[in-house]
Amino acid sequence: MKVRLNLTIEDDLLNKIKRYAASKHVSVSELVEEYFKTIAKPKKQKNSIIDLVEKLPKHSISSSQDLKKGFYEDQAGKYGF
Repeated sequence: MKVRLNLTIEDDLLNKIKRYAASKHVSVSELVEEYFKTIAKPKKQKNSIIDLVEKLPKHSISSSQDLKKGFYEDQAGKYGF
């Protein structure tokens, strides 16, 4: 349900707003309503560390893989030992 709202603003500002609204093919009421909608939105909560970790891609390591052996082979390839 729409309700009426009275606003008091400077004449010069109102004229500028009317010209802007006309150039966008909307009413001043629509501009005010859209602005109010943007400032009335609830703030998004910042993600917690748990949310961020859960968004990370899942690992693709098989349980039969020898991680220690793979690490030493990788290091030997890099550093030649």
